[in-house]
Amino acid sequence: MKTLVLAAVASVLMAGAASADPVEGVWKTQVDEGSYAHVTMAPCGARICGVISQTFNAEGEYKSKNIGKQLVWDMEPRGKGAYRDGKIWQPSKDKIYSSKMDMSGNTLNVKGCIGPVCKKQTWSRVK
Repeated sequence: MKTLVLAAVASVLMAGAASADPVEGVWKTQVDEGSYAHVTMAPCGARICGVISQTFNAEGEYKSKNIGKQLVWDMEPRGKGAYRDGKIWQPSKDKIYSSKMDMSGNTLNVKGCIGPVCKKQTWSRVK
C-alpha cells in the first residue's frame, strides 16, 4: 500500500513538472533606447506573465529601477506556441500595449499595439 501511495505522489509531481508551459524561463529582449532586459516568464494563474529580472546596457549589467517590475501580463496560452490577449509595458516610453506572442523554438516574437500603431520585437531564450 505504501508503495502505491508513493507511486501516486511521484506521478502527480512529475505531471506538474511535465505541464510547465514552454514559454516559461528567461528571455532576452531586443535593445530599446540603448538597453535590454532579461524577462522571466512564469504562470500567473492560468495565464503567463513576465517580470524584468536583469537589465543591461553597452557597459554590461546595471541595476535599473525597473528590475522586479512586470513587463508582460495576462498572456493566454492558445497552444502551438501562440499567446494572446495580454499586455506589455514599454519602460522607455512608459506605455502599455495590447500584446500577443508567438514562440518557435528559442525565439519569441512579441507584438504590442495601441490602436493601429504596433511595435514588434524578437526575443531569444536565455534559459
